[in-house]
Amino acid sequence: MRKLLINLMLLVALIPLGYGQVQSNLELLDIFNMEMVTDPQISPDGSKIIYVRNFKDVMTDKNLSNLWIINFDGSNNRPLTTGNHNDFYPRWSHDGTKIIFKSNMADDKMKLYLMWLDTKETMALTNTPQSPGQVSWSYDDKYLAFSMFVPKENPSIVKLPAKPEGAKWNDPPKYIDQMNYRGDGQGYLKGGNTQLFTLPISGGTPKQLTFTDFDHGGPVWSKNNALLYFSANFHKDEEFEPANSEIYSISISDGKITPLTDRFGPDGNPVLSPDGSKIAYLGYDDRFQGYQLTELYVMNSDGSGSQLISGNFDRDVEDMVWNPKGNGFYFSYTDQGMGKLATMSLSGTVDDITDELGGLNLGRPYNGASFSASTNGKFAYTYGTTKNPADLAVVDIKKNKKRLTALNDDLFAFKKLGNVEEIWWESSYDQRKIQGWVVTPPDFDPSKKYPMILEIHGGPFQSYGSVYSAEIQAYAAEGYVVLYTNPRGSTSYGEEFGNLIHHDYPNHDYEDLMSGVDALLTKGYVDENNLFVTGGSGGGVLTAWIVGKTNRFKAAVVAKPVINWSSFVLYSDAIPFFAKYWFGKKPWEDPENYMRRSPLTYVGNVTTPTMLLTGEEDYRTPIAESEQFYAALKLQNVETAMVRIPGASHGIANRPSNLIAKIAAVLAWFEKYKDKD
Repeated sequence: MRKLLINLMLLVALIPLGYGQVQSNLELLDIFNMEMVTDPQISPDGSKIIYVRNFKDVMTDKNLSNLWIINFDGSNNRPLTTGNHNDFYPRWSHDGTKIIFKSNMADDKMKLYLMWLDTKETMALTNTPQSPGQVSWSYDDKYLAFSMFVPKENPSIVKLPAKPEGAKWNDPPKYIDQMNYRGDGQGYLKGGNTQLFTLPISGGTPKQLTFTDFDHGGPVWSKNNALLYFSANFHKDEEFEPANSEIYSISISDGKITPLTDRFGPDGNPVLSPDGSKIAYLGYDDRFQGYQLTELYVMNSDGSGSQLISGNFDRDVEDMVWNPKGNGFYFSYTDQGMGKLATMSLSGTVDDITDELGGLNLGRPYNGASFSASTNGKFAYTYGTTKNPADLAVVDIKKNKKRLTALNDDLFAFKKLGNVEEIWWESSYDQRKIQGWVVTPPDFDPSKKYPMILEIHGGPFQSYGSVYSAEIQAYAAEGYVVLYTNPRGSTSYGEEFGNLIHHDYPNHDYEDLMSGVDALLTKGYVDENNLFVTGGSGGGVLTAWIVGKTNRFKAAVVAKPVINWSSFVLYSDAIPFFAKYWFGKKPWEDPENYMRRSPLTYVGNVTTPTMLLTGEEDYRTPIAESEQFYAALKLQNVETAMVRIPGASHGIANRPSNLIAKIAAVLAWFEKYKDKD
């Protein structure tokens, strides 16, 4: 008997995790168990990768992260840092022996750290009141340059008399005279600017190089370590033209600043060529369009001879680095909802290396990815599909690809996911091809009828894609078929498609979405009497627009919307932007157009039970927008409710429980109005 028990114990120990366990659908609490890879940084020689492993703590409701290191072949995967705090932003020294990273491991203060990789010894380099921003190594690996916010008191003209000793008065009034006075996720902005600093790797006091009244972008060293290159908007009208940045150099020795670009439009992300003779950068000639392609340029390091490289490439260049020979680039882009890594020659010829880049948005299926390149044609990148949040994968210039991590296999081994299928249809408005994805519930039976949720992305100049979404999977787990799609105005289909909504949003994107619902209904497994719709931000705009145009949906959840464009452009956190780029005129100059495009105008048509959902600290689409629609629906005697997420900004999921709360609210509202079997 004892021998039998021992053999049974050995057998159990050898059974793979998940084998023999009863599989179940995802539950909302499972979100706390989901992990993801971000910011993979490959070593200069391509032998190792350091990546950020992101996880959540159910007890403190925090998003946390540590650094891990792994060999390029996938062996020897192990942690570099541990603990319930945030370690992130690893950057290799040029000789590959050290890294810097950011962490709050010692206390709540975010500091810059140095680690020697042979001994794993770690030293805090900064102890400043503000956290360093973007950081770069000098080419001799002796210095760091970084950006950092430097506070400055906003002067007030309001002068109060001295209060009597011991008197308890209210805090003094806040005097505001800046155009941009608050930011989403930041609250009311403090006075000051982001300046540039240098610091020896031995530590000490950072040396401030810039002292202007403007913000400075992340610095990049020149090859001889005598200059820094950076982007900034030093124009006197920068409050009114926020996108008109240039690239500059600054002398380390005397602080002299020299402009290198001068065209109207955003120039940024400077990257030095391997021999130091040229600078590649991203930008475009600003035409005040709602959507403009981000293009790749090259100039000499003194600013002369600027050339457009990507002029024949009808997609955004999202991130780029020079190849080792200095005769082309490695870059990432998104094409029809698929993240890709590619090469681009100096003549603009593009050749794909690999796809399935993505997985960085756990909540909704937004595109977005990160990659890094070695000096010998090896790459590390975030690998994202519809079945997994971002994992780590590698590829070489010969297109040999390998996935190195599977962080969520321990969870997904006994959890069932909905299947995701790509579909296309023609818009009833102009027969344009529109792309979408259908997610069916676990244990899907095509002979049955299922309720359906149309889920609409924000932006509106964004794109959904073939990536994992905890939110979409949660809906599928509750028995809903989910349709998510990229209507006109979405990115990753070229500039012409993106600008079909230029000065005309929302409008015919409505037909794109309704045509998608109709296309899905022809498949026969969706109950046309149980249709629901939701979306956030730009998707919230379209959801509010939809219920003002049709009553075919049983219920709707309008998340963080714009309801009244006139009020929105005057108190969003980008005051000079939206009126100029999305309308072309100010509200009092063209009130008819503002009202024509406002969902509030059509509230008299709404009969669909509609919930409003917004973060209470959302300064992008402030909660007053939701409050307007809520009040209007109440006055119209339409069934409505308002859900306010405490402490949440526009992204809502700044805490894991906020994402769970959002999903739970949507499901509760739909369940309330769903026809029961």
